[in-house]
Parts: sequence; C-alpha cells; structure tokens
Amino acid sequence: MASKRYDFVIVGGGSAGCALANRLSADPGTSVLVLEAGHSDYRFDPLVHMPAALPFPIGNRLYDWKYETDPEPHMNGRRVFHARGKVLGGSSSINGMIFQRGNPLDYERWAAEPGMKEWDYLHCLPYFKRMENCLAGADDWRGGEGPLKLERGPAENPLFGAFFQAVQEAGYHLTDDVNGYRQEGFARFDRNVYRGRRLSAARAYLHPVRHRKNLDIETMAFVTGVRFRGQRAVGVDYERAGRRRRSVEAGEVVLCGGAINTPQLLQLSGVGDAAHLRGLGIDVVHDLPGVGENLQDHLEVYIQYASKQPVSIAPGLRWHQRPKIAYQWLFQRKGLGATNHFEGGGFARSNDEVDYPNLMFHFLPIAIRYDGSSPIEGHGYQVHIGPMYADTRGHVRIKSTDPREHPSLLFNYLSTPTDRKEWVEAVRVARDILTQPAFAPYNAGEISPGPSVETDEEILKWVAEDAETALHPSCTAKMGIDEMSVVDPSTMKVHGTEGLRVVDASVFPFVTNGNIYAPVMMVAEKAADLIAGNTPLPPADVPYYRYRDDTPLYPPGDSRNNEEQP
Repeated sequence: MASKRYDFVIVGGGSAGCALANRLSADPGTSVLVLEAGHSDYRFDPLVHMPAALPFPIGNRLYDWKYETDPEPHMNGRRVFHARGKVLGGSSSINGMIFQRGNPLDYERWAAEPGMKEWDYLHCLPYFKRMENCLAGADDWRGGEGPLKLERGPAENPLFGAFFQAVQEAGYHLTDDVNGYRQEGFARFDRNVYRGRRLSAARAYLHPVRHRKNLDIETMAFVTGVRFRGQRAVGVDYERAGRRRRSVEAGEVVLCGGAINTPQLLQLSGVGDAAHLRGLGIDVVHDLPGVGENLQDHLEVYIQYASKQPVSIAPGLRWHQRPKIAYQWLFQRKGLGATNHFEGGGFARSNDEVDYPNLMFHFLPIAIRYDGSSPIEGHGYQVHIGPMYADTRGHVRIKSTDPREHPSLLFNYLSTPTDRKEWVEAVRVARDILTQPAFAPYNAGEISPGPSVETDEEILKWVAEDAETALHPSCTAKMGIDEMSVVDPSTMKVHGTEGLRVVDASVFPFVTNGNIYAPVMMVAEKAADLIAGNTPLPPADVPYYRYRDDTPLYPPGDSRNNEEQP
C-alpha cells in the first residue's frame, strides 16, 4: 500500500536519526517520517533506562542486531560479536553512555582530506556546544543549553583515587575536562546519564517533540530498499512488524542506519561497487565503489587485577543484591543501578612519535567483562585499553538480495605492523599505570592477561584470543570528493544520486579517538543545517591543546599560535 508523501523520510531512529528528526521538523512546514526497525524505548523498560543494566540488552535479539564478523584472519579465525541497537534511540539506548568528543586534531585530520575543510575542529565545535548541556559548567569549549544533559561521573570509589594518583606517578597528567581545552590526560568522564536514567538520543531529542503534527514515527518498520526513479531517490519500501509490506514517497531519503546498515541498504538499492552488485543480480543505480569500504573500529582488552581490600563494587552487583538495586533505582533514582560505572579514565600517547593521544583508558572499580561475567569471586579492578587509530581497514558487503541476511563484516583487526606495535605498547602502558605505588594497598596480582603473558609475541597472542570490539564501527560511506568517497561533505548527498543523503557514523573519514556517540551527534547537528539550508554556525575562535610545545593551537597560519597557553 502507498502512504502519504513526506518531505523527508529518515531511515533509522538511532542516534543521528533522532537528532535529525528533531531539527528538521522544527520547521512546521516540513513533514518528517522516522522509520525504526526496532521497537519503542518504552518508558518503563529498565533494560534501556537503568544505566547499570547495560549488559542485558546487548546480545538480546529484542534490542540488538547481533552482528558478527567473518572469521578474522589475524585473530585465529575468530568471529567477533558486534552489538548494534535495534530499538528507538539505536545504540544510544544500549551503549555504555560514555560521552567523548574525540581530540580536536581528529577534526583537523578530517579537514585535511580533499573537500573537507569546513569539518575542522573550529567549525565542528559550535555544533558540539549546541547539543550539550554540560552540568559541570559551560565555557568556551562546552555548551550549556542543548538537549543532551551531561553528568560527570563522581568517581568516589577509593580505587578511582588510586588510579588518578597512579597515572601521575607514571608520568601522565590530570586534565580538567577531556572534552574541553585539553583532552590529553586523565579525569572524571562525562556520560549521557541524567538523574539516574540513561539519556539516549531518543529521550533527549525525539520524545520532547514527538507530538509535532509534522513528525511521524513508526517503529517495527524494517526498510528493505530505497526506490529510485532514474538516479533520484523517491521513497522507500519497508515491512511493518515483519508482515505488511508498505511503501512511502519522499522528497528526500536520509539514511541514518549506522556504519553497517547504511552501506547494506545502499548496496541492496543498487548503489555501490557495480561488479559486486551485478554479481548478485542487483540492477545498478550508480557505481560507487567506496560504499561499504574503509570500515574502522576500536578493539579493546581488559587489564584486570585482584584487590587486597574489599573496596570494589563487586558485592553490590551480586544476584541477592539486585532487588535492592532495583528498588533504589525505581523509587530513588540512585545507588548502583543509577550509574554506568565508567566514571573516569583518560587519554595518553603510547610513544613520542604520535602527535596526540592514541590510547584511551576506561577505569572500572570491579573486575568484570562487558557481558557481565567476572573472572573472580572477590574484589578487583580493571582498565579497558586499546589503540584508537589502527591503520587496519575492513568492509561491509551484502551477500545476497535478502535484506534480512546480515552482510559480510570484516575489520582485519591486527593486520598491520603499526597496529600490532601499538597494541603491545598499549598493554605495557596500562600495566605500568596499574603497578604504580598508589595501587600498592590494593594490588593482589594481575588476573588478566596474567604474569605468563610478557613478551611482545605473548601479548599479541593474548589480544588475538581475548580482545573484544569497543563497538565503534564507522567510516563505511565516508565524506569526501575522492574516488572512494560516498557522501558530499557540503550537502551530505550520496555522490551520483539526487534526493538521497547519509547522516551517521558511516560518513566519518577516520574514526575519532574515543567513543563515537558524541561525534555522531555533532555530525547530525551540522548536517541538519546543511540539509535544511540554514546558515551554518560560525566557526569558534578558541585555542586547543597540543603537547609538542605545551602551547595552545589555533588554525594553521594564525599568528596566535605563538602566544602563551591560557
């Protein structure tokens, strides 16, 4: 059946889709439809809204697409599990709620690509600020009036105190705000938790405006293809609740499915590498070989230690304590259920050859895996660590014309000399920090990987066997103007088509150094202006830190680059 025509049909009610729906529907003369394949983030669903419940929706088919890679050739042929949100709010409804912008020099790297000059840090910063309500305080680098209310983790457990002292003993610095002037260093982390509840993109952007007359939201709406008239996108086909087939006409189609689903849907719809598509019997709308290529991610391991003292949060998370946790959270919005537990960490360089931090640390006052399993019964603590800028590249490629069949997903983890070198450095830096004198009152020995893993070869063998994805897939429909680019940086249009745009993590040219939720939201905010034809926000006029000479950095050529640090 055919339904009414919308000015914009947004495919994917995840992080970017929610932000875009809010901004585009702000014009009452613009009609917007959001199609989300998952269910609603029901108000009383604790698996979504309780921060500490984050391990439960991951791996649950009702909330998670449950992707896995092809056998990774440099990880003993392992298939690596990849969680992606299948619920309104997307992955922001099931992620770890850690809010990291990335380093300012990430965006200078973006801007150095052909056609990308207006994606530098100072052009992006106003959009970061527009989306933020930083409860720790707004300033030249942080916003104070946006929809994303950001709490800073209290980090009150004594193990956090030991961690912050240990990093200084190891020769690193503390910083006031890893999302502010100086990212490099260690500090309490921002998180998208507000008053004890997860503040997903759906709660922050979509729910406050969902009653607008020009905004419709359909859940359980699985898009199977973009419909074209020539090379112009004119609508989409989708299945409602797995049964009824529907079509909707659109002035424009905006894909917001993320770094896996967006290239999959483009390929199914005839946009991608022509030889690959013809081999599957798909009519080619436009030959665009970069679709699904350039796949990037962050891989991580847990460095875990047992604790001599009973100070970790492990006892509070045991099964017999869960009724108490549930009661405190439901009726008081406090206690262990009201935190994501990733309350502090930092950014450091693994060697002096890199210009800005290539390692990110999450510290946890418990020894536990992301799925909730624990290697010990007693007390412990850990850091999550891994290189942020692996030069490995993978792909997303459909295997058939069936939209429900997961695509071929290959990251090529550990496949380059630089990646392997930085992995060894990352593990050694983490161990150095966790064995400083500040941890002497607590250190009861390393649990994982353990003292038997010491040489470079042993470390790499352990990483290949034990590492997990940090769940940051990106870059598979990159912005740019070279032959492998997919999206025009000034319009977000898919090259070679009309009426079709992409706004999600797939448009990154390079992954940022940290969790990617904040950069995705920034891209959506900036893209909303580009799509709506609004005057872009003017670039900021503030410095940002560089470590080489401990001075602030302005845009290249600015005479103030020689002034003293503020």
